[in-house]
Parts: sequence; structure tokens; C-alpha cells
Amino acid sequence: MSNHQLKIIIDFDSTFIKLEALDELANLALSNNPEKVQILQQIKALTEQSMNGDLSISDSLNQRIKLINANYSDVTHLANLLKDQVSNSFKNNKQFLDAYKQHIYIVSNGFKEFILPIVTEYGILPAHIFANQFIFDEEKNIIGIDESNVLTKELGKVACVKSLNLTGEVVVLGDGYTDYQIKQHGAANKFYAFTENIARDKVTSVADYIIPNFDEFLYLNHLPMVVSYPKHRIKILLLENVHLVTVELLRKEGYTVETYIGAMNEDELCQKIKGVSILGIRSKTQVTAKVLAAADKLMAIGAFCIGTNQIDISASTQKGVCVFNAPYSNTRSVVELALGEMIMLLRKAVSKNNKLHNGIWDKSADNCFEIRGKKLGIIGYGNIGSQLSVLAENLGMQVYYYDVAEKLALGNAKKCTTLNELLQLSDIISVHVDGRKDNQYLIGENELALMQRNSIFINLSRGHVVDIEALVKYINQNKFLGVAIDVYPSEPTANHEEFLSQLRGLDNVILTPHIGGSTQEAQYSIGEFVAQRIINYINLGDTMQSVNLPNIQLPGLHNAHRLIHLHSNVPGVLAALNQIFARHSINILWQSLRTNENIGYMIIDIDKTFDNELTAELREVAHTIKFRVLY
Repeated sequence: MSNHQLKIIIDFDSTFIKLEALDELANLALSNNPEKVQILQQIKALTEQSMNGDLSISDSLNQRIKLINANYSDVTHLANLLKDQVSNSFKNNKQFLDAYKQHIYIVSNGFKEFILPIVTEYGILPAHIFANQFIFDEEKNIIGIDESNVLTKELGKVACVKSLNLTGEVVVLGDGYTDYQIKQHGAANKFYAFTENIARDKVTSVADYIIPNFDEFLYLNHLPMVVSYPKHRIKILLLENVHLVTVELLRKEGYTVETYIGAMNEDELCQKIKGVSILGIRSKTQVTAKVLAAADKLMAIGAFCIGTNQIDISASTQKGVCVFNAPYSNTRSVVELALGEMIMLLRKAVSKNNKLHNGIWDKSADNCFEIRGKKLGIIGYGNIGSQLSVLAENLGMQVYYYDVAEKLALGNAKKCTTLNELLQLSDIISVHVDGRKDNQYLIGENELALMQRNSIFINLSRGHVVDIEALVKYINQNKFLGVAIDVYPSEPTANHEEFLSQLRGLDNVILTPHIGGSTQEAQYSIGEFVAQRIINYINLGDTMQSVNLPNIQLPGLHNAHRLIHLHSNVPGVLAALNQIFARHSINILWQSLRTNENIGYMIIDIDKTFDNELTAELREVAHTIKFRVLY
């Protein structure tokens, strides 16, 4: 059956709007009543009884009207308030409601006085609005309801819809049992339980479909909608206890979000990732080529940390999976921990603390120093290393740094031409390099040997950067005044696992469980940053600050269709795409192609409705990796 023959019956309370309007009217009218709380509870109970089919509509309405004791001015005020209470998915699909208005009907046990001014703003025809009406006295107080209206009767909605003599397929969207009765008694072909605002078990159990929003209804019936794919169908899996702000932001967008406290091993993730569109991880979860091969719907990976060495970037790129991380968000937290550990180790606070816990009073200044005037050697002058440089200099330190890339010195910091030079002149050495494989054992036997006796060594970067066995050897030889380690070659995947390391029990050694960025401020910032990157990528196709795809910041989309084509960076793809658009007489409003060494990322905004034949041809272009449509 053609969708143009589809007739759509929509309930008003808790469906078209987010709440029950009479309950809100009561809240207004009873604002100065000392028994307001008790009366509101009675009204809500009556509402639920009628919604579940346990009380007749007429009895429910009359009892509630008497309890509310409202005036026409309250109704006018209510109508203004309800304009801000339209359900999000109806609000977002206003264009469809207006375009399809000849086929849409509002049938409600609510009241026309406040329904009409709301729904007509969305294009609904006044002649297609069926609801009860109030009776007012001379002072415009509500004294009852129009009992001649069929909607006051038992099965009133059924009688109302039957009287319309609608042709074609008739469907009903609502949250109440009276909406289901329209289908039950043969006045409609299908009943959709609408659960965006409330889900009632008695209603959902008898529904043909349970729809969490209007987008899902449009999607199921192949009708035009504001998005190309209902957001709740986009499944997001967040591992390793990412910050709650991430969950809140993604759920607010309408995505379906599942959280998991710990990491997953490869086999677990291969099973769990099926059907997942977005994966969020921290540093423990390994996203291997095997995991990516098992992912059938994966669009993006969010690394809620600085590094991405736990992700197979090459395999992600080949599969067209966009990878985001948070390169700046925990910088301050790591720097503060590094500075704090320097001070504690210089003052031998760790060993003195251990002694005091064992009853030994060691009040001595031997081998205890101020941080001022010390030479700090920073290995890796990126976001963290450079900020550490600035703060350390403010504490009176002399800063030296070494980086394989050319980096501009901040303040009075001095660049060392070789790593060996830095190791030999520094009183304190702090490592802040990334997790690339080339950095394995960057600090090994030879490097440790070059360091000054009574120096301090700190590693807050990656566990494989330091040869732990060699480090332990030099600690036992009293080479260092103190050592602080936050990252390890092998780390527990969850808090209940035992931490095993040769570093345990050593004097004046600070061991922390990979908490360099584990502050509330940093985790909030990371959660917010990566979540917003994911939202922009899903909603707009925006790849700014992606690790592996060409970076492009895209404008919002208005009155157009957006097509996104990801392909291997080889000659001829752009020409092939444009030939298809020309063949289909598509007018391109805006087009952009960005490339990197491996990938071409093309965005096309068009102003014409297109068919499945066009999208099929675009998907079949040689070297296509991924194609998707945004509205």
C-alpha cells in the first residue's frame, strides 16, 4: 500500500506533548491551594486509571475537572506553557507533519481549548483535531465538559475514528489503552505504542509495534524524516567506566547507550561489538583487527584518553571507522601529579612516611632538597611535556627537553640535541612520550646508566617505554634519590586483580595505578570532549580532530540532504561520483573533498529528493569504503 494512503491518528497527552495536560492545568490552578499536593496525587491516580483502561473516560474527566477547579485564564496560560512541551521527535519532524497534514488526525480525550493552539503550529488542520471541550460559567470558570461529545463516552475514540470513514491503512500512535482500543475494535489497522515520554506495560503488551519516538514510526513506514536513521537505533557501547557526562550527553542525543565497568578481552569484545555503531574505550581495551572484522556496524571509536596505541589504526581506517581521542583534556592532571611526585621524592617523604607508619621517627634533612634550582629534563615536549615545562620554570627549575620532532621552546627552556645529553645533565627526568612501538625501552640499561647518581626518575607516559628489570637493578644499587612510576608493561584489567611487579616494596619509590589523568576534572573534560566529537561525527559527518580520517569541520545542515562518501585515496573517484550526480540531475549545493595519505573523505549537500538507485550507485563506485546519508 502506498504511504500516501496511510492515515495517521495521533494522541495528544504524553504523545504529541511530553506530559498529561490536565495534570499540568491542575498544577497551575491549584498553585495557591494548601492541599495542592494531595489533590495532585488524586488527579494523577485518576489519569493513570483511565490510561490503563481501569476507569471510564467520562468518570475520569469529570472527577478531575471538579478537583482542578480551573478558570479560562488557567487554560490560556497552560496553552502557552505546552508550546515548550512538545515531544522532541514531533518537534524535530515539524516539516513532515506540515507536508503530510491531509493524512494526520489528532484524536484525544484532552481538551480542544489547549490542544488546537499547539498542534496547528505544526501544520495540523483544525478540522482534523478531535477532542473534548470545557463548559464555562459566566465568570469563565470551568464547570464541566460537553457531554454530547462522543469522546466523553466509553470507546469514544473508537466511535470518533469510525465516524471519519477513513480510507486506506489507518494507524494509531499513542501511549494509552484507549488508543489501542481504536485498533482493537476495528477502526484502525495497527497500533503503535509511543514510549518517548512514558511506557505502560498494559499498553505495550498489546501493541503491534513499540516505538520510542516518532522517528522510528517514520523509519518503519519509509516516510521522510529529519534524520536518515532513528538515533535510538544507533547503539553505543562504553567500556572501562567512562565519566557519567559522556553517558548523559549521548543519551540526551537519543542514542542507545550501554555501559560496562571494566575492559573486555578480544573474544568478549568480538561478541559484544556486533550491532554496535560507536565504541568507547580507555587504555585497557585492545581494539584489534580481529575485533574490527567482527564489527558489522561500527562507525567510530572514541578513546577516552590521550593515546590510541591500543587501537589498530590501520585496520580502523581500512574499514572506514573514524577514531577520536582526547589529546589535551588530562594534560593539567598529569603535570600536577609529576610536580607533586618530584617534591615528595626530593623531600624523601615516601620513605619517611613508611618509617613513621612503623613507629620510626626520622626527622633529618639528609638528602632532602628544594625543587627550586634543580635541572628538569623532559623527554617528549608535546602537550604534557610543554605544560610541565612552563609550570616547572615558575617553580624556579631550569628546564631542558628532548623531542624527536622540532618543538618550539617555551619560556627559558633549552632543547637538548640528543637524549644522552639530557640524561647526563638533569637532576630530575620526567618521561612524556607517546605509545608508539618505536618507544619501547626508550629508557633501558644504557640510558639508566647515564643518569646522575641521586637523580629522580619519573615515568607517567607508557609502561613499555622503560625496561623495568634494568630500573629495579639500578634502584637496588642506590642509583636514584627517588623514582615514581604510574604506568607498567603489564597492568591489571580491573581493580580486583592483583598488581604484580618487581617495583613493589622498594624504598622511596612512588607507585600509582595509572592515575595520571584520573581526576574528576580531567575525566569530565575527556568525557565531554570525546562525546562531542562523536555527536558531531554522527550528526554532521564532522571529522575534526579525528586521529585517522582527513579533518574537516562541517556546517550545520538546513533544507538539504548530506551524503558522505569515504573511499581509498586513488585517482578517479571524485569524477565517478560527480558523473552519477549528473546522470540523476542532482543539483549540488555544497561539496568538499579532503584526503590524507590513504583516505578520501567527500561530503556532498544536495537539494533534491533522491531514490535508492542513486545511493546504490554511489555505494558501488570502485574503491568505496563506506557511504552514508544524513538529512
